[in-house]
Amino acid sequence: MITKERVYDALYNCHDPEIPVNIVDLGLIYDVMVDDDNIHVIMTLTAQGCPSSSEITEDVKARLEQIPGAKSAAVQIVWDPPWEPNRMSDAAKKQLGII
Repeated sequence: MITKERVYDALYNCHDPEIPVNIVDLGLIYDVMVDDDNIHVIMTLTAQGCPSSSEITEDVKARLEQIPGAKSAAVQIVWDPPWEPNRMSDAAKKQLGII
């Protein structure tokens, strides 16, 4: 059985190639849903014109599909609410030298 915790474990290994912080700590993940081992992630990106959007989305989907027992994985990019730096974890802010 796939749990949200297992999904988040996979997401912690996904990074924006332009920012050396995982997408969870960046605050890009808005919601994770698991239904009968089908995974759906709602996320955003740091900017609508992000040149790495397809690369990030493909990486997230691929990592989710590698979770043992996953039947399917879907990634939905949303822009509302827009991402803001205050969504970052303290660990991400420290890593980026913000705090």
